[in-house]
Amino acid sequence: MNAVSSMAQSQSGRTTARNAVNFLAFQLGWFACVLGAANAYPWLGVWAAIVIVAGNVAWSARPAAEAGFIALALLAGAAWETLLLASGALQYSAGSLLPGFPPPWILALWALFASTLNVSLGWLQGRWLLAAVLGGLSGPASYWAGARLGALNIVDPLVFVLMLAAGWAVLTPVLLALARRLCGQTSRGVQ
Repeated sequence: MNAVSSMAQSQSGRTTARNAVNFLAFQLGWFACVLGAANAYPWLGVWAAIVIVAGNVAWSARPAAEAGFIALALLAGAAWETLLLASGALQYSAGSLLPGFPPPWILALWALFASTLNVSLGWLQGRWLLAAVLGGLSGPASYWAGARLGALNIVDPLVFVLMLAAGWAVLTPVLLALARRLCGQTSRGVQ
């Protein structure tokens, strides 16, 4: 029984460390993307995100499944960001390659976000209502913070907040469910 308990504690310690690294890496990537865009270095965040996401995929128990999920989340993010741009509620300060399409740095943020859904945000698996509430609050807050730092401009604040809150309240649990289905994630953050 002592060996089993020791193994469980060791696994728990590794999971806690991975969650902490994943959370901190996401925060660093977020700042690299947002501050890079705000200061006319939009590719800085893209490269940081590539390194962070690649490390997350390599550290995953199922790298191919994790990479596939992140690619799907990136496509969902591209569609969402294109819709946001088309609504006229926001404009990005830097980095757009094509008019009407989101800049690569915001798409890099989607890949970073997806890389948290099986790790530091894995505890939200199966807690769909809580995921919707947290998504509906934190999504707009993240964009608002990005606007305050100069990475984007909010054209119509009311439409912007309502649209973001509704969108993120749907996207967060949907992406968590997709992560769980594709990657075999449990609600305790262990793959």
